[in-house]
Amino acid sequence: MKFEVYCDEALPDLFTSEKPRGQYLMIGALWLPASLRDEAKGKIAALRARHNVHGEMKWQKISPSRLGFYEEIIDLFFGYGSDLRFRCIAVDHAKINMEAFHDNDGELGFYKFYYQLLHHWILDFNEYVFYCDLKTNRSPTRLAELKRVLTNANLSAEIVDVQPLPSGQLVLMQLCDILLGAASSRLNGDGPVSPAKLAIVERIEARLGRKLGPTWKSEEKFNVFKINLQGGW
Repeated sequence: MKFEVYCDEALPDLFTSEKPRGQYLMIGALWLPASLRDEAKGKIAALRARHNVHGEMKWQKISPSRLGFYEEIIDLFFGYGSDLRFRCIAVDHAKINMEAFHDNDGELGFYKFYYQLLHHWILDFNEYVFYCDLKTNRSPTRLAELKRVLTNANLSAEIVDVQPLPSGQLVLMQLCDILLGAASSRLNGDGPVSPAKLAIVERIEARLGRKLGPTWKSEEKFNVFKINLQGGW
């Protein structure tokens, strides 16, 4: 089976900033069968047209005037059941030993955690294309290295590509941004959350039947991997 995975990150500067704005670096990924891509995009386009919403969908753009649209986007995500799945990793930057484990290289550490996010949901005998939000790396080979490591760790699956693209071009990456923003708002406690954003968080929680927070490894719909840097889950 062929899968596509759309990735985004929240607070990616936590490994390098002298004044971090939060506790957890978070990277998220939206997973779906490639055969459903056009259908899901079509449904999102229909919602855009009905609500007269244009431009990029983003967590930061959620507002009272667009709340109905974003609520229906969340309902669309849950309406696909296990065919549309979200996973994110939360990394406590204060517990990172960059010198001992990442050659004092924040960028290297970032992509090691990217690997941890993706590797555990790759299944044998399937094909995967990963789309990552376009960002400037100090080393131009980071994504090629990520692809190589994922391939070597999953010899019975095919890692077709790990490709950077601007989020503005990929509506499913924008959906990932919304889900990741909601998870980050709970884990990072991003200060006072606007009523509209809080309504989206609570809508997700109502559909899940639980608060947003770390989950068991077996959680398949909305998985939050708060990594234990001392080992284990």
